[in-house]
Amino acid sequence: MLEKQSIFTTLPEIKERSIAENEIAWAFLSNIPITPGHSLVSPKRVVETMEELTEEELIDIFALAALVRDALRKSFGAEGFNYAWNEGEKYGQSVPHFHLHIVPRTPGDEGISEYEPRKFLYRPGSRELSSEAELSAIAKQIRQNIS
Repeated sequence: MLEKQSIFTTLPEIKERSIAENEIAWAFLSNIPITPGHSLVSPKRVVETMEELTEEELIDIFALAALVRDALRKSFGAEGFNYAWNEGEKYGQSVPHFHLHIVPRTPGDEGISEYEPRKFLYRPGSRELSSEAELSAIAKQIRQNIS
């Protein structure tokens, strides 16, 4: 039986944007960031919802998220973070593979300031696509701050 696939598991550019990984999950940069360093943490196993994750997967995803958060703090001087995930295409889930968004926040950044799920992560046309070269350079910077 073939394993389920998603754009996260098949798109070669994701590897260039990779920040960190553990046995269960990996972290990589969003190609349409809200702020520089906007990262995604996703299980390696393709599931659409949090409900489908095992307890071990949840623990490893959030442990990796904490590692990424610390690296984003060092890399960008982030003073706060937005964390979010969407479930269901109608509710903003654009990739049917569970992923946690980590958005580093700094004073004066131009990201959103009030949380509203559809506006926070799913605003077609409201965020710019970053070049793969730019994302690769940012990923390298963050990887240097992973401890």
